[in-house]
Amino acid sequence: MQGSLTEAESRSPPYSVFYENEWWKRSRGGRAEREWTVEGEAMTDTLVKAAVDAIHLSPTQAVLYLSGGASQAIGWLLSVPGASGTVLEAVVPYSRPSMIQLLGKVPSQCCSRKTAEEMALLAYNRALKLSRPGYPVLGVGFTGSLATTHPKFGDHRMHMSTRLANRRWVSTITLSKGLRTREQEEILSSHLLLKAIASACKVPGTFVSDLTRSDLLEECETLFSEDEELKQLISGEVCFKVYPFLRETFTTDAERKIILSGSFNPLHDGHVKLLEVATSICGGGYPCFELSAVNADKPPLSVSQIKDRVEQFKKVGKSVIISNQPYFYKKAELFPGSAFVIGADTAVRLIDPKYYDGDYKKMLEILLRIKNTGATFLVGGRNINGVFKVLEDVEIPQELRDMFISIPADKFRMDISSTQIRKQLGI
Repeated sequence: MQGSLTEAESRSPPYSVFYENEWWKRSRGGRAEREWTVEGEAMTDTLVKAAVDAIHLSPTQAVLYLSGGASQAIGWLLSVPGASGTVLEAVVPYSRPSMIQLLGKVPSQCCSRKTAEEMALLAYNRALKLSRPGYPVLGVGFTGSLATTHPKFGDHRMHMSTRLANRRWVSTITLSKGLRTREQEEILSSHLLLKAIASACKVPGTFVSDLTRSDLLEECETLFSEDEELKQLISGEVCFKVYPFLRETFTTDAERKIILSGSFNPLHDGHVKLLEVATSICGGGYPCFELSAVNADKPPLSVSQIKDRVEQFKKVGKSVIISNQPYFYKKAELFPGSAFVIGADTAVRLIDPKYYDGDYKKMLEILLRIKNTGATFLVGGRNINGVFKVLEDVEIPQELRDMFISIPADKFRMDISSTQIRKQLGI
């Protein structure tokens, strides 16, 4: 934390190139002032461009939620071709109602460290849903109370936070009142946020410090172990965690996930083969397994149970997602536009009103919600009460038929189940 200095010290020139220029503009005149200013602005532009280029070269994909400042950082990030590879979404909830809607509650204070942390966590979960499979994701939250048209009674301050799978960083900066105009505080906040994003992306941020010796800075970093990440997932703080073990290399940026959900106790060859066939039918995509740590009618899996099951996928080089949603309509919201691979027995249960409080209309409404996320179901044949059945043996409602795709029996049939394997092993 930087402490306050004497009045004389606080009037000394700031450190950054930009603010040195402003000081020179106030204290010098004529040609020398103009030359210094132009040179400094060019240097600042170069540093910003270098940081933006480095961020876009990293694999990280981000969602940004900003309120009350730092908006130029969005413009800088979006000013170059290919920016959509990094910035998945940028939202500015500037009004109080907008902030309440974003947070899902009335915050005790809109401009606070806690609010910035909550915005970063929401942005992180949103980035998980929107990102390409296997890519690291970043959530960014910023809230500020900067100079305005009338003098403020309180401090000019900003709070920013970045959230990764295993790291939370937060910073609070209190600015010297009267030292900068609103435009200067906006540029300063944008520089600092861009530097924080660069740091989260693990790329160099070559900015000279934009803060003066009379500004106050507090920052804190928290690192999470794998066990802590999984506990956050089980509690619902984080919506899912990806283990990108996939050994195959994809030449295209496959945004669509091909997902085979299950308990995988244990994982067997039938699971692996079914996902391979489904991926070929889809014409490509990112194949991954999905295991829910939370069960509809059983206690949640423990951290050690999750890690044991994850180890199975590591051994065979297949990616797995650990989620906290046992129901398909919730999975569809987590993974919009995905293709879910299921057996014919699961398809039968999906359209059975018995599982929707006996209400056919409720069943139809929920499945149409799934359809509206862009999800589809690839259905493989399964033994049901001793009879092998495929999709064509299941009576799908007319409104839903185009959401279901058959996996022909000649492409996949393997009469094996995890239950049978457990019985054979006496588990």
